[in-house]
Amino acid sequence: MIHRRSRTSAGALLVATLLLSGCREGGGTGVAFTPPSPSVEPLAVVVTAPAARAVDVPISAEIGTRVVGGTVRSVRMTDDTGRVVAGALRPEGGTWVPGAPLAYGRTYTATVTAAAGDGRTATARTTFSTAKRAGGQELGSGLYLFSGNTYGVAMPVVAEFIPGVPQRDRAAVQRRLFVTSAPAQPGVWHWVADGSQAFYRPPAYWRPGTTLSVRLGLAGMKLSNGRYGTVDRRATVRIGRKLELAVDNRTKKLSVRRDGRVVRTMAVSLGKPSTPSSSGTLVVMEKAASTIFDTMDELPAGEGYRTRIQYAQRLTWGGEFIHSAPWSVGDQGYRNVSHGCVNLAPGNAAWLFGQTLVGDPVAVRGTERKITDGNGWTAWDQPWARYVRGSALPIPDTLRKADRKDDSRDSIRPVSPRL
Repeated sequence: MIHRRSRTSAGALLVATLLLSGCREGGGTGVAFTPPSPSVEPLAVVVTAPAARAVDVPISAEIGTRVVGGTVRSVRMTDDTGRVVAGALRPEGGTWVPGAPLAYGRTYTATVTAAAGDGRTATARTTFSTAKRAGGQELGSGLYLFSGNTYGVAMPVVAEFIPGVPQRDRAAVQRRLFVTSAPAQPGVWHWVADGSQAFYRPPAYWRPGTTLSVRLGLAGMKLSNGRYGTVDRRATVRIGRKLELAVDNRTKKLSVRRDGRVVRTMAVSLGKPSTPSSSGTLVVMEKAASTIFDTMDELPAGEGYRTRIQYAQRLTWGGEFIHSAPWSVGDQGYRNVSHGCVNLAPGNAAWLFGQTLVGDPVAVRGTERKITDGNGWTAWDQPWARYVRGSALPIPDTLRKADRKDDSRDSIRPVSPRL
């Protein structure tokens, strides 16, 4: 049901030194060198992190590697019982990421094998021990995706952090947020100003039928403020058909477009001048066939209300919904009389409720105010060039394209729904 939302080097590779010393694989050295023939480039590999015999290593540790004269062919990690730890190299190479948090108080050995183009190999390893337990205050986190669900084409991956992540830690945290899509549609993370949310989306809406697999790999990760992540969060979801909603304040109409074709147009009443609806590209965030809107504790005496609402679809944390409003049917299509919500006749609201998915885009145009960044899932409400500036990490040039609209934004906390 609708509810209020509480925010609530380890090493350096010196080829010259390797050539002089002729290093071979050795227990815990972390360095290996294969001498070449005079005309062949030398092959060398080093494990840069964790250092050999390191202790109190975070359970979020990754295996850092550096190779000269070849590439990493494989990484094999085992714990002190011989259990193999699954994982994968990052796409950009250089680092191998365990597929799940390591265990506290265990010893691990990682063996890295590099190969040259002519078949020569070199191997290096490191053995280290994880911390007995994490210390400090917890970093709360949330993922607004639920495995097995189907979402609309504008569904961003939404990660939430309580409290917000400090600016100085966002790059490190972002490196632990993993998204894969099939078919592949590379995207970018964007942080809202206070660090309480990060959105991930591609330049254009997800293709219908896409599968998204997400991991927030934060368990055991320590921040500079002493907080640490407690759990990894995962979800695998599917993107459904393409359905888009458009609300025009000038005409007082809501149109529904499925796969590019308008299938229905309905009269609406939006927020009156004193409580206008927000313009922008919004997203259906949650749905409730029946719920209670209660503003008795938030509005001045005599203005609050407690009303049962049918077919409510949330658009913002600030309390804007699309919903059934039988009391404003005579105004719909002519006048704005709501407290900010999009009012529909009961029959239209019921029909629309049966068509939409969480994650469907809702474009609201022509009202007296603009949506602010973070007041809802606002990932699509800005041009791509501005959106990517919200990343804490550099963006590949191949992703610096596409366009959307502009806005001035700030993150705000949710309040009760508006009628």
